[in-house]
Amino acid sequence: MPHVSVKLYPGRSRTELEQLAADITRAVVTHTGCAERSVSIAVEEVLPEEWTQEVYIPEILEKADQLLKKPGYDPLA
Repeated sequence: MPHVSVKLYPGRSRTELEQLAADITRAVVTHTGCAERSVSIAVEEVLPEEWTQEVYIPEILEKADQLLKKPGYDPLA
């Protein structure tokens, strides 16, 4: 059911990523009322030089109407 996809720059340890997933899971369970077993979390590391083409344009710029939290940066400006 709830599936969360996180994209970020590389550089965090496996432990840090697992803690991030645990924190996100708790928030999803708290705010949706679903069971923890229903939540899945994916983490994809994206290199900084690929961010604009791989993430910003297709997932932020082109889906701006779906964003609940918009970034405070614009790499195209």
